[in-house]
Amino acid sequence: MNAPKPKDIEALCSAKGMRMTEQRRVIARVLAAADDHPDVEELYRRCSAVDDRISISTVYRTVKLFEDAGIIERHDFRHGRARYEQMPDSHHDHLINLRTGEVIEFQSEDIERLQADVARRLGYRLVDHRLELYALPLDDKPKR
Repeated sequence: MNAPKPKDIEALCSAKGMRMTEQRRVIARVLAAADDHPDVEELYRRCSAVDDRISISTVYRTVKLFEDAGIIERHDFRHGRARYEQMPDSHHDHLINLRTGEVIEFQSEDIERLQADVARRLGYRLVDHRLELYALPLDDKPKR
């Protein structure tokens, strides 16, 4: 049997023994199709376009269930709303455009090496980290 593809949230839920209602399936599919990091309200908008019987409370409960099961990851990119993405299959960091809220995923071996070096110099072995860069576009004019 092949392992589920990283984007197959439904299969990951089933593999963990989770009962999958039709509404949970819709939420799983919408999350798997997301190429951004939607908050619950945006996820609800997308899900209710597929199935207008889905309530926002169902989306909240399902997101919490998926998060507790380690299927999706919660991010707090400021602005008071948690945003979600499927648990990544490889490590990446995030750059957040403060003007638009766009989240850009990136990888940098130089940053990874530097973080491990810093931990080692302080007497530690780095086992995990999360890096979020908050930025404005270079051509953004400061407000006066």
